[in-house]
Amino acid sequence: MQLVFATNNLNKLKEVQKLIPETITLLSLKDIGCNEDIPETQNTIEGNAIQKAEYVKTHYGYDCFADDTGLEVNALNGEPGVFSARYAGPQRDANDNMDKLLHHLENKNDRSAQFKTVIALHLNGKLEIFTGICKGSITQTKSGSQGFGYDPIFKAEDNTQTFAEITLEEKNRIGHRGKAVSKLVDFLNNY
Repeated sequence: MQLVFATNNLNKLKEVQKLIPETITLLSLKDIGCNEDIPETQNTIEGNAIQKAEYVKTHYGYDCFADDTGLEVNALNGEPGVFSARYAGPQRDANDNMDKLLHHLENKNDRSAQFKTVIALHLNGKLEIFTGICKGSITQTKSGSQGFGYDPIFKAEDNTQTFAEITLEEKNRIGHRGKAVSKLVDFLNNY
């Protein structure tokens, strides 16, 4: 089976490639000649994942899956949520995003948060949705050099280290994207 993973994020691609069985050939957007930024104009994480998967299917004809991920912070009414990548502006800078989030949490006692990944699979004319959630909290400061995005300030429940301090294998085991991809793989294995 051949599937396109509709992302230009090489970090996401690397994470997901480690989780997909060898029986599935994973193609990137670059592999299919898709160099444009796929629109993400929906107001939900689910909506963006569906929009991206439908874009690739409609414009390139490939069976594919797309994900969208958001960090939802309880004390900020679910922010940054669907705007996680652009929280501090269109430049999509991870440090700017983390700085803004830490600033907004300065006087908050509740630092609970969750990462949510939604995967939309477009396969043989049908759409399937898979969701992975990892509950945790936002740290006071950045720590660690692994991972990407908000990883240096997010600690999963029952963990003493941030996502940026643990190995990719550990992150895939306990993290939101790993959980969503695991559901995707289970579906594909039984397909």
